[in-house]
Amino acid sequence: MHRIYFHEKNPNKRDLKEVADRINQGEIVIFPTDTIYAIGCLMTNRTGIEKICRIMNKKEKQAKMSLICPNISVISQYTIQISNDVFKTMKRYLPGPYTFILKSNNYVQKFFKNSKEEIGVRIPDNEILNSLQEFLNAPLISTSLNSEDDIQKYYTDPDEIQEIFTHKVDILMDGGIGDYAESTVLDCTGTEIELLREGKGEVY
Repeated sequence: MHRIYFHEKNPNKRDLKEVADRINQGEIVIFPTDTIYAIGCLMTNRTGIEKICRIMNKKEKQAKMSLICPNISVISQYTIQISNDVFKTMKRYLPGPYTFILKSNNYVQKFFKNSKEEIGVRIPDNEILNSLQEFLNAPLISTSLNSEDDIQKYYTDPDEIQEIFTHKVDILMDGGIGDYAESTVLDCTGTEIELLREGKGEVY
């Protein structure tokens, strides 16, 4: 594992480009968000998606993977048409600690088993992650860095992350201690927006 340290508010652009180049070439990365640390790869990296599921010891459906996008315009490239109500809600909450479940389009479905018809999308409020996306060839597809321990649900300390995942993952983007709270999940696939999980993001 190659561990690179990033300043929370002013990440080094040269280091970001190095990480992005490696992700674009197919490598797996652990990175900070505005909630807990996540593990991901390019959404077009079918082999990488399968590897992440093996690392996390989950089937693809259980992994609850989400696209990390820089803005709503990019999100709309990977989903069916977003309704006005959903668009306004996304504008109100994003960027922030929210995951929106939307209906995916055919382009997204071809990279997943069983033609994944729904996809989680996120625009985290995290400068490291936002700056990284400038250099990526496609959005990241990611899942939370969960622990199988009932007491400690997530890995939030980069030292512990390195110790456990050093021989499993290519890159660790160290942005300091992560949060212990999950994102708030809003299901937008029905006629009304439904709160599936109340997390760090308040719903108002």
